[in-house]
Amino acid sequence: MNRGLILKFENLVQLRGACRQLRTLSYRKVYRAQWKPVQSSAHPVWSVLLYPQFWQKDKLISSALSQHRHLATKEETKKKKKKIPLTKGEVEIRQKMTIEELARAMGKDVDHIYEALLYTDIDLDSLEPDSILYEDHIKLVVKKSGMKYRSAKLKEEKERENTDAVKRPPADPAVLTPRPPVVTILGHVDHGKTTLLDSLRKTQVASMEAGGITQHIGAFLVLLPSGEKITFLDTPGHAAFSAMRARGTHVTDIVILVVAAEDGVMQQTVESIQHTKNAGVPLILAINKCDKPEADPERVKKELLAHDVVCEEFGGDVQAVNISALKGENLMVLAEATVALAEMLELKADSTGLVEGTVIESRKDKGKGPVTTAIIQRGTLRKGCVLVAGKTWAKVRFMFDENGKAVDEASPGIPVEIMGWKEVPSAGDEILEVESEQRAHEVVAWRTYVEQQERMKKDVEVIEAKQKEHRMEYEKKQQKLAHLTWRQKKAVLYKANKHLMFSKPKERTEMDKNVLSVIVKGDVDGSVEAILNILDSYDAADECKLDIVHFGMGDISETDLSLAEAFNGVVFGFNVKANESIKQLAAKKGIKIKLHNIIYKLVEDLKDELNSRLPPSVVENTIGEASVLNIFSVTVGKNKIPVAGCRVQKGLLDKKMKFKLIRNRDVIWRGSLSSLKHHKDDVQVIKTGMDCGLSLDTYIEFNIGDEIICYEEKEVQQTTSWDPGF
Repeated sequence: MNRGLILKFENLVQLRGACRQLRTLSYRKVYRAQWKPVQSSAHPVWSVLLYPQFWQKDKLISSALSQHRHLATKEETKKKKKKIPLTKGEVEIRQKMTIEELARAMGKDVDHIYEALLYTDIDLDSLEPDSILYEDHIKLVVKKSGMKYRSAKLKEEKERENTDAVKRPPADPAVLTPRPPVVTILGHVDHGKTTLLDSLRKTQVASMEAGGITQHIGAFLVLLPSGEKITFLDTPGHAAFSAMRARGTHVTDIVILVVAAEDGVMQQTVESIQHTKNAGVPLILAINKCDKPEADPERVKKELLAHDVVCEEFGGDVQAVNISALKGENLMVLAEATVALAEMLELKADSTGLVEGTVIESRKDKGKGPVTTAIIQRGTLRKGCVLVAGKTWAKVRFMFDENGKAVDEASPGIPVEIMGWKEVPSAGDEILEVESEQRAHEVVAWRTYVEQQERMKKDVEVIEAKQKEHRMEYEKKQQKLAHLTWRQKKAVLYKANKHLMFSKPKERTEMDKNVLSVIVKGDVDGSVEAILNILDSYDAADECKLDIVHFGMGDISETDLSLAEAFNGVVFGFNVKANESIKQLAAKKGIKIKLHNIIYKLVEDLKDELNSRLPPSVVENTIGEASVLNIFSVTVGKNKIPVAGCRVQKGLLDKKMKFKLIRNRDVIWRGSLSSLKHHKDDVQVIKTGMDCGLSLDTYIEFNIGDEIICYEEKEVQQTTSWDPGF
């Protein structure tokens, strides 16, 4: 009996050892395999106790793993580790690689990568051959394999094919036809430029059977009695005219320079002359206000000689016409002089083929959407044409002339208002017709891409230009602290900010209400310094203070989060990363992390944060107005309460809203109503034209003629006035 018990005890000990071995193997993760207990049909588990002689340790393991991947023991793993050869060659790695790509680069199989990943914190059960590994794990795998690594050079972006739309080659002179001259009126703002334009419009309207200009579109056509046409431009002015010149457009054929006869040449007159010379456009001199007694046209002509504007009577080629824009004198003479100059210039254009033109004026109309006024320079514009201007395009839906009348087509030299734009183009943009909407999309995509590349190039130039300067400043600051140990340096920074560190949470919240604290991290010193240089231009501290708590290089760390938590700040990163643990910690603490790789987007995000810190402004919206027509009082208990008999003049009075009492244009009370009655009945709302009696929540005596205003307050979010120049 004792012998039988001893045998059973030995069998139990052997079984316990086998189970312990299986448990150890099941916890080890090799080749992404997991041990799953499997019952063998030949040897069920209960048979172990009855027939222990058939259950040796090796057989038990082979039975349990008959349907699974072989699990390496600790000794086998050590042997395989010794077998990893030390290679003197280098492995070219990238920031992100799949397991298969890394194995191919190292000349190993996938299992070798899995084995090397045993020494990392990666969960092998979640990995597949196409799973992505990041740079830190890639480097560790290469090192464990006894190899060296080098970072792969970034592949240069393949040059994108230019899909922009361009002008057609010059037309055959045989197909050119005469077109109206395009005339711009320039001059000092006080010399009658606007009056001259208005007089020309009135002349045109008077000559029409059914006239009346319904809208101002920036360009209009004047029809002379001789049948000649002249297109006048109203909008270019000085700035837009320069912008058009800068883009290489020559919309304007002739410039009429307006000079007041009594004032002579002024500063803006000189600017106008310079604009005309830069554009290479002929000039006609219009001496205005000649009807005034103090007018001296001859003095004006002599003053212009100093600016190389020589009139015909002095041997030059500039026509001079004395006019009175206010009285309409000699306007037709000025128009005829313009036509004569246009005939000398022999202005012609090609009215066939794809349309070319220039945007003179653009706006967003509430009913029509984006609308542009344009001058057609080549081709004939018709409904359905697909146009491109700047970074937007249009399929022409409707066209209107200067009087708001719909037109079916517009030939060269004619001003026209165009509907159908997707976005509002800029004044001075070149208009080109393309074959289809798909082609328009290609052109806009290309132009957007080019603008983005230019912007990124400017960002790089800013970084490179400031890098040396800021590095020198940084080194000077470091030299001041060079004699200190790192503990002493920390103490200096601690003393500078300890008044905030030890402030109570409530005090700190109040202090930080109009303060945005930022932590800036960048990939290299030059990037950080360039961002700081942009932040140095911040000039709206009276609205919201911008406080740079810390800046440095490298990925976002727990130290950055600690600073952001202490100062209630935001972490901005440029070309850096924040790993998952940092993101989770930031989310737990309610800290914002903003990561960007383009500087101007980072600045835009910063402006949004500044706007969120600004207190909202309260705007009063008037709901109703009433006037006091009679006053009386009622007795409630021992108190007499003043009551105003009112009539609602505008809107309505709502008892739930706020009210104010205005006397002699001064607000003498604000609050709410204690009662509102209509024919002795309590009511909530009194509408326009109805009489009512009301009393205030404060004792105030009314006067006949007082105004009662019902209003509501709305909060409107303010925006920062800081303009970083982007």
